[in-house]
Amino acid sequence: MRLFEAIRSAFSAILANALRSLLTMLGIVIGVAAVIAVVAIGSGARNLVDQQIRSLGANLAIVTPGNVTQGGARLGAGAASSLTDDDAEAIRREIDGVVAAAPFVQGGAQVVAGGSNWGTRIYGIDGDWFSAREWDVAEGRTFDPEEIRRGDIVILLGQTVARNLFGDEDPIDQIVRVRNVPFRVIGVMASKGQSAFGQDQDDVIFVPLDAGRRRVIGRNYAKDGSVGSIFVKFANESDIEPGIESISDLLRQRHRITAEQEDDFSIRNLTEIANTASASANTLSMLLAAVAAVSLLVGGIGIMNIMLVSVTERTREIGLRLAVGARPRDILSQFLIEATTLSTIGGALGIALGVGAAYLVAQLAGWPSLVSTNAILMAAGFSALVGIFFGFYPAQRAAKLDPIEALRRE
Repeated sequence: MRLFEAIRSAFSAILANALRSLLTMLGIVIGVAAVIAVVAIGSGARNLVDQQIRSLGANLAIVTPGNVTQGGARLGAGAASSLTDDDAEAIRREIDGVVAAAPFVQGGAQVVAGGSNWGTRIYGIDGDWFSAREWDVAEGRTFDPEEIRRGDIVILLGQTVARNLFGDEDPIDQIVRVRNVPFRVIGVMASKGQSAFGQDQDDVIFVPLDAGRRRVIGRNYAKDGSVGSIFVKFANESDIEPGIESISDLLRQRHRITAEQEDDFSIRNLTEIANTASASANTLSMLLAAVAAVSLLVGGIGIMNIMLVSVTERTREIGLRLAVGARPRDILSQFLIEATTLSTIGGALGIALGVGAAYLVAQLAGWPSLVSTNAILMAAGFSALVGIFFGFYPAQRAAKLDPIEALRRE
């Protein structure tokens, strides 16, 4: 029997019992649709988490104050600033692989412009901040080196702050007051969106580091040249771990910390946090896909069941084909192609349903989805394999029928 004839016969048998065939395919349809939808939503969520964390900047570590002990009392991490401008400069100058070391101070402030006001976060930063955080201005310009050195009263607004203070007006060269200090707006930052921790990264303002310390947040940083934290950006991800060890050794030396004393600073690898979060999201996505794939197994069992029924119903037909010269392998091919066709059609319907479900969930629930071509190809291939695997036993059983015994059956 030719391949074309076997395929034509398979479609004839499927269409002859269309409702039964549709119900048989239902398990495959649901299984493939569930896998496609779950993988798409999981991939979209993983990408969103990855983008949010990496919006902090790539190949980034952050140095923060650690535990401080005064008069025998341990005040806890961050109770007092133990980092300075000079620490950042030493890291920038002495640690291999470092491309930026950005000290900063931060606090909260009410910003007033004309009749509008807005409560936001304020950062005092230096010139390395923009390269460390990979953050550009959308309008205007950044601070020039002289403004940073002198601590000029100029300011950069985040998108959220600019929108709430000025609406559709151009904020450039406008005056805003931060704790009664008049700052001139020189730029508006590009949008960063929401962080992995749910914060609006655009709800922020930036001033030169020294202006922030002396005029706005000074009471929290009484020590001359002290800073709240230091972002450290490395050229390559492979530089981060050895770089962190070198920074730790350098700061212990600069802070005169003995071997018996604990560090008065801590260093976190933000890239490692991003990788861990991405791996966790990927694991969860694969787990959900594995659970959804169980329905493919159920669908395969349904195909085996219906094919065994089909062999029983068509025993005389099989006997007649064998009697007029069909070989057992022709019968095997016919029923195997029929089972594979059932599962492949079911897989195609499942792919269409899964893609539609993924986009529908994304629209209604606001969840991100990312339909992968690899997932579609894998689902299609797996559905065909299910048909071959579960259709083989019924096909083999049909091929082994004795033509004489088959023709005797009613």
